This record gives sequence, C-alpha cells and structure tokens, in this order.
Amino acid sequence: MCVGIPMQILSVEGIAARATGAEGEALIDLSLTGPLTPGTWVLTHLGCAREVISPEEAALIAEALAGLRSLMAGGSAEGAFADLENRSPALPPHLEAARAAGLSKA
Repeated sequence: MCVGIPMQILSVEGIAARATGAEGEALIDLSLTGPLTPGTWVLTHLGCAREVISPEEAALIAEALAGLRSLMAGGSAEGAFADLENRSPALPPHLEAARAAGLSKA
C-alpha cells in the first residue's frame, strides 16, 4: 500500500523541490506536477509530488495520518477522522449512477 504524504513546497530548483511535512524536510520530484511555487501543498508518494492539494485537504490528510500513527503506537485516533465521523456512507458518483440506473446486483 502506498500512502500519500502532504508536504508544502519550500523552494524549487528545476524539477526538484525542497518540501516540509509532518516527517520533516525532503527533496521531492516535481516531474508529474510541473513547476510549482513555494507555499504550494502537494500530495507526495515515494518522494514524488503527484498532485497539488489545498491547505485544508493537506490538514485533513495530516490529521488522519497522525491518528493512524497514534493507533499503531497503542493510542487513540480521537478526532483524527472528524471529516468522516458525522456523515453517512456514500458511493462514488459512478457507482451511485449505476445503482440509480438499476445496474446494481444488490
């Protein structure tokens, strides 16, 4: 399983950037996103920026990852998934469309 890590761009040099996140600073590859400016938040996978994300999305992902780290250390994930705790489960749009069209086997 590959986990995306939110990081904020500190500086850019060509297709590489120095970025910071919950686990410290790292040099990341910008080949998939193209040129970015300092301050931009990206979701990284294995040292490569895969997509630009909003600061709000970065905060939600960081909270969820902190909750997972806490659980793995024997603690609690209290509040780490606040964006999911008070909502009903929902199908992705393409599956909801199939269900609404009667294509579901359920």
